[in-house]
Amino acid sequence: MNYFNVCIEQIACVLPEEILSSERIERMLKPLYDRLHLPTGRLELMTGIRERRLWPKHMRPSEASAQAGEATLEKAGVARRAIDAILHCSVSRDFVEPATSTAVHRLMKLPNHVVNFDISNACLGVLSGVLMMANMVELGQIQRGLVVAGENSRPLVENTINHLNIDTSLSRNDIKPWFASLTIGSAAVGILVAHKDLATNGHKLLGGVHRCNTEFNHLCQGGADSGMGEDTQPLMQTDSEELLVQGVALATETWKETKNSLGWTDQTPDVVCTHQVGKRHRMSLYDAVGLDPGLDFATVETLGNCGAVSLPATVALAEEAGRLNPGDTLAMLGIGSGINCLMLGVNW
Repeated sequence: MNYFNVCIEQIACVLPEEILSSERIERMLKPLYDRLHLPTGRLELMTGIRERRLWPKHMRPSEASAQAGEATLEKAGVARRAIDAILHCSVSRDFVEPATSTAVHRLMKLPNHVVNFDISNACLGVLSGVLMMANMVELGQIQRGLVVAGENSRPLVENTINHLNIDTSLSRNDIKPWFASLTIGSAAVGILVAHKDLATNGHKLLGGVHRCNTEFNHLCQGGADSGMGEDTQPLMQTDSEELLVQGVALATETWKETKNSLGWTDQTPDVVCTHQVGKRHRMSLYDAVGLDPGLDFATVETLGNCGAVSLPATVALAEEAGRLNPGDTLAMLGIGSGINCLMLGVNW
């Protein structure tokens, strides 16, 4: 798929103030570590994640998403009346019904002409939202739309720690599927998508490619859909080893097709941002697709895996750090459990 009239007009991320280190998580897991004689330091050693962020207790995903939406509009200098649509795209939601987008719409005091709905696609949610918004712009259905997401990892991380400590039947092998949940962090992002004629400071969305392999949709699954509010007790199990193998295999195929679609080579991108999982995943991905790891901008060490927010927040922080500049060619390599893969190219 290729786009001719679509720009990413602005992008902004909002980070929680509270920092939860991997060292602190291991102290909280002392009953488990003592019982199984686990060496401390293994969580950071295995993942490369030193710390992640947490929103305050009682904070809902919609509140985080609204903060990111407001930050994006302020950064772009765009009035809320100029927005035609808003999509809420994080894994975390306030509730099953109604759409969390309605809460974001209310909190941001958006006009009643603004189309709003949720998109759920695991860690690929925001990129899928950008894709849908870009389609609406390209078709002339809207002129400008806002994609937002607010991931709230606190319920999952705290409930996982509690489960691992309480279930004394768990062996060293049994705890493996639970450890990916301890890498999850919180953050929020907003992306303003607009027609090129409106986006004076925009970054041209060139296009991208989507591929999937749903044979492996069982490798990472959460519990019942109950949102991520303060009263939920979510749990998630992940076969990290097999998910790494199959995710990288799908990414390799998708990158090949992305290059064909956009007329790129491995030398075309100036900056590459990927979904942030861990250090092993990062290096395996670059080795497999044949890209120079020196093009990578990473946030996983200090933010962990922020679900659907990870990749776009990394792009926003790359821009803030001066690593991504006007005129650069950006490759966004998105992978989500399911397994889905979406890669986008942007002329920044």
